[in-house]
Amino acid sequence: MPQDDFYTKVRRGLPALLRQWLSLGRADGDQLALILAETARVAKLGTPESTPNGATLRQWSVEKSAEIPLWAPRTAVFLLNQMPARPAPQSEQEACAWAYCWLRNRDFVSLNDAHAALPEHLKAPLEQALEAAWQDQQGLRLV
Repeated sequence: MPQDDFYTKVRRGLPALLRQWLSLGRADGDQLALILAETARVAKLGTPESTPNGATLRQWSVEKSAEIPLWAPRTAVFLLNQMPARPAPQSEQEACAWAYCWLRNRDFVSLNDAHAALPEHLKAPLEQALEAAWQDQQGLRLV
């Protein structure tokens, strides 16, 4: 029986965040990879060891890809949340990944604060996933 816990859903949903970035970004794969890496550095969402190329970014966006560095989907969420296209998660797994990255990108005092800070168009699609992400994050603080 395959695992179906929250973090497993997150890991399965991370490639979808990168697919959204690739499909909605207005540049070629190499430029989108550069934008992702530079934004991660500037916004302090991670420290990429090197800037990936478009082929690497496309590989990360495939369901059964190699280990995705967390800075990439965290930065994709950061950028997607600012897009006028108002992208939203397309599956439960992507919603879990989106909510997980949302909480990792900022410090929130409470679940209500995290939910209130979401862009309006994401409040309903991320409501359940954000609650699960919050519980997961709080559980990790006990360790």
